[in-house]
Amino acid sequence: MEIVEGSYAVAHAVKTCRPHVISAYPITPQTHIVEDLSQFVADGELDAEFINVESEHTAMSVCLGASATGARVFSATASQGLLLMSEVLFNASGMRLPIVLCNANRSVSAPLSIWNDQQDSFSLRDCGWIQLYVEDCQEAHDAIIQAYKIAEDREILLPVMVCMDGFTLTHTYEPVDLAEQEEVDDFLPPYEPEFFLNPKDPKTFGAFAEPDKWTEFRYMQFEAMERSRKKIEEVARDFERKFGRNYGGLINEYGNDDAEIVLLTAGSIIGTILDVVEGMENVKILKIRSLRPFPVKEIRKAVRNAKVVAVLEKAISIGFEGDLLSDVKACLYNSEYRPPVIGFTLGLASRDVPKERISEIVKKAERVIERGIEKESEWIDLRREFLA
Repeated sequence: MEIVEGSYAVAHAVKTCRPHVISAYPITPQTHIVEDLSQFVADGELDAEFINVESEHTAMSVCLGASATGARVFSATASQGLLLMSEVLFNASGMRLPIVLCNANRSVSAPLSIWNDQQDSFSLRDCGWIQLYVEDCQEAHDAIIQAYKIAEDREILLPVMVCMDGFTLTHTYEPVDLAEQEEVDDFLPPYEPEFFLNPKDPKTFGAFAEPDKWTEFRYMQFEAMERSRKKIEEVARDFERKFGRNYGGLINEYGNDDAEIVLLTAGSIIGTILDVVEGMENVKILKIRSLRPFPVKEIRKAVRNAKVVAVLEKAISIGFEGDLLSDVKACLYNSEYRPPVIGFTLGLASRDVPKERISEIVKKAERVIERGIEKESEWIDLRREFLA
């Protein structure tokens, strides 16, 4: 166990996974991740090709090309960088390339902000990448190792995005049990692709598809994402057996199964919520670890005894409501268990979420049980003096 920065924990995990190619463009707050990796390469600790590029679009393009040749690859980005990559993110998934990317979640301009929320990755839920969200630095480290095993499985072959809250985790020092190289080598076998570009055995990746074929390609992506549900759970169990740490697979639950109030969220805010609700027998926390694939059955089972579900999220779909709130409502619509669902947009651009705000949300949930829904969705801590 060592006290390390969250970015270093991720970089160390990547190193132990033995990538062949790392390509990245520096953008706050992910820069420390690739700085640490470049130092590992420069010091001879990691035998990899580290490629500096002129933009995030190129960084993911390099990863796509390298992965298509059969290399294990890695990149990291944040915010506008992730959005600049978006064209290539769709390509990587459509070409079934098992790339692993760490996104240091950060607000999206405008106005410009370098601070944390989850709007960047939430906006790309539909690009065909598996998305895993982590609670702390230890989980960020461990999720990277798991991501490669999930992505490279021949029944899956989809890229994986590990999302960690920018600054809140990337620049925070925490105790982390850093994996030993021998442990990871035993857990994660060398990547042996079945299909890759080879002049001696020519193949085409990402070819033009006519309308009579295109749908089937998209359906195969869809089916692979569906299969990844079991794979994420399986890899989580394998990881627990090897390393002794369990993150629950698609979701994780904290608290009493019979609780009437469920607080549902993702990311580092869970630590604050845990501090507030500790000892509250009537409140349970439901942590969304996998946003895609979305844990429909797991959520339905987790809220079966709830009388209200409160969704807390650092994102908003302008013109409707919170992204996660919409997914949860859709998940429960045809379910046998349909508790009322309310949503709270909070913590945008790292606005502080003090413990008393969590307590207020619990009280609002209690009022829903007593009186019914008054507001389906609301913004927390709006500063009215700034509003036009």
